[in-house]
Amino acid sequence: MSELEKTFDILYKIYNKHRRQHPENSFDSKQICLMWSTDDPPDEIEGTGPFNDIEEAFKIAIDDEDALELYDMTLEEASIIILEIQGVM
Repeated sequence: MSELEKTFDILYKIYNKHRRQHPENSFDSKQICLMWSTDDPPDEIEGTGPFNDIEEAFKIAIDDEDALELYDMTLEEASIIILEIQGVM
């Protein structure tokens, strides 16, 4: 299994943990933004549960700019960015 696949798998588990907390996000489109309520999105996403879990799982720091960028990505796109932040890619 490649680093990208491993990263995707870990990220997908985090995604499902948070997506399932929001009934309106039942469709599994693999969009990072679905880890937050789409009916009542937060004003700030940096430092929220989903990003805290991502930072812990991948031993990275996500600043406000990274958070905004990741929020609009698919899990696959975000996996690549995470590997870039880690210096793997």
